[in-house]
Amino acid sequence: MTIRVALVQARPAYYDLDGCVAKAKALIDEAARRGAQLAAFGESFFPGYPAWLDYAVDYARWDHAPTKQVYARLAANSLAIDSPQMRQLQACAAKRDIALVLGINEKVASGRGNRSLYNSVVIIDADGAILNCHRKLRPTFTEQLVWAQGDGRGLRAAETAAGRIGALICWEHWMPHARQALHISGESIHVALWPAVKESHQIASRHYAFEGRTFVLAVGGIMPAADFPPELDLPAPLRDEEDAQLLNGGSAIIAPDGQYLVAPVYDQETIIVADLDLSRIAEEQMTLDVTGHYARDDVFTFAVNRRRAE
Repeated sequence: MTIRVALVQARPAYYDLDGCVAKAKALIDEAARRGAQLAAFGESFFPGYPAWLDYAVDYARWDHAPTKQVYARLAANSLAIDSPQMRQLQACAAKRDIALVLGINEKVASGRGNRSLYNSVVIIDADGAILNCHRKLRPTFTEQLVWAQGDGRGLRAAETAAGRIGALICWEHWMPHARQALHISGESIHVALWPAVKESHQIASRHYAFEGRTFVLAVGGIMPAADFPPELDLPAPLRDEEDAQLLNGGSAIIAPDGQYLVAPVYDQETIIVADLDLSRIAEEQMTLDVTGHYARDDVFTFAVNRRRAE
């Protein structure tokens, strides 16, 4: 079985949810025109990764008005699962008969007590149905300023028209238990969502493919310095550098033996399209299958708490 996939490496309409949705729909249309059965977007594309956490000066000071203003703008433009914007994306998937993997800043639907934001990944099938929403288990370092901790409810693969698809977000790829939970769920295609896929992220993505004997779509984003929140101060070297990139892509496709099927692409907005021959998974499982003949369930026990933590 061969599946055509598309990695959408794009610059979001930063902190503009409706603009992000409009751009995403156009990109999904283009991926579908190129024959893709699956289109994957990078970490928190909707409405943009908070890269200012790594670059802003004094953003973490207590009661810092500019930081609070940026966070409020992020919250206002984050994407709820039950929202008109999400329904537009579902309708686009159904219209184009294409499965989607979307990195989102997730907010809980209005009227509920939980108003935290989550770093989430949503899987939508080709008929528009939402099959899974996974919230990043542990926001990394300064990310804890904007995102709450996720839970194990979405820590699984989903059966889609494009195959059995799972996803993890950024540093979850260094969490052995999170990886094993996805391996056990039987992925054919794994989407690794990153802000940008720098060298250490490439290593983690390739290791995941080798360990899990699965295709990995490592998807990164694009963010020029021009998108930096105006409320915060960008350091001078970046502010003064023409065409400076805070996030520079690096999206790649990796085969089940850990080798590149498509080498990393940097510094440009693009849609990377490739055909995946899923029979290669069984070929590579002959020597290593961490959920089959290479597992030792008589020695190790494994369980996941799938309760949604609200």
